[in-house]
Amino acid sequence: MKWIRIAAMVFLVTVSVACLLANFIAPAPYSKQFRDATDAAPSRQHLLGTDDLGRDRFSRLLYGTRISLLLAPAAALLASVLAGLIGGTAGFVGGWTERCVMAATDLFLSLPWLFLLITVRAVLPLNVSQVTSVIITFALLGTLGWAAAARVVCADVRTLCNSDMILLARASGNGGFRLLWRHILPNLKPVLYAQFWISVPVFILTEANLGMLGLGVAEPLPSWGSLLRELESFSVFTPPLWQFVPLILLVAMLSCFHIVLQKQESSV
Repeated sequence: MKWIRIAAMVFLVTVSVACLLANFIAPAPYSKQFRDATDAAPSRQHLLGTDDLGRDRFSRLLYGTRISLLLAPAAALLASVLAGLIGGTAGFVGGWTERCVMAATDLFLSLPWLFLLITVRAVLPLNVSQVTSVIITFALLGTLGWAAAARVVCADVRTLCNSDMILLARASGNGGFRLLWRHILPNLKPVLYAQFWISVPVFILTEANLGMLGLGVAEPLPSWGSLLRELESFSVFTPPLWQFVPLILLVAMLSCFHIVLQKQESSV
């Protein structure tokens, strides 16, 4: 099984590097239209053909994958920070603060998370710039995706507060912010690290769902969601196979994340 994890990591690194170098690898800008070659088949000029507007599919795949691979970790970082602050404060303070925070967390978890995200995104303006749509989409993912991780952090902080190590630190005169900063937070790093990496593929898949509904990144900026949205018009598997490359890449990326995270979860 070790070689499978190595292969998954190599695949993730290779795709990430290729997307970061999209400006040099892509044969054309992602929004450039080749009006004389709409819905073209793969060729030496267009490796994956063109879409119905004449845009190079390979270029859009590179740029769309880069959007997801760069901003999904940013959303995961925001969610992990919120989970650490909210869950850590609740577990450290305890009492009614912990009960209120856990009640709010239960409320968040009881709601259909994707439908809540769709509702909030639909309320916001849809005619926004590309950069604004990217910021809004992944900021929503980060601010609404903290609840599950906060419960884990709160439980770990509560366990740490009752541990012999913390009791000894309290007996030595440490308390308040010093106790939290020097003794509890360092022991939360593995938990927050694991929650961060678990959230990344979740946010990638969630953005893809939003993009397929037209609520994600604004056109003409590509993302996995907008690339997959092109398949909505097909009721049967009649389109050429190269049009399924974004879907195949998404499944492969998520599978590799799952394989790598299995090792991460077992180590935590």
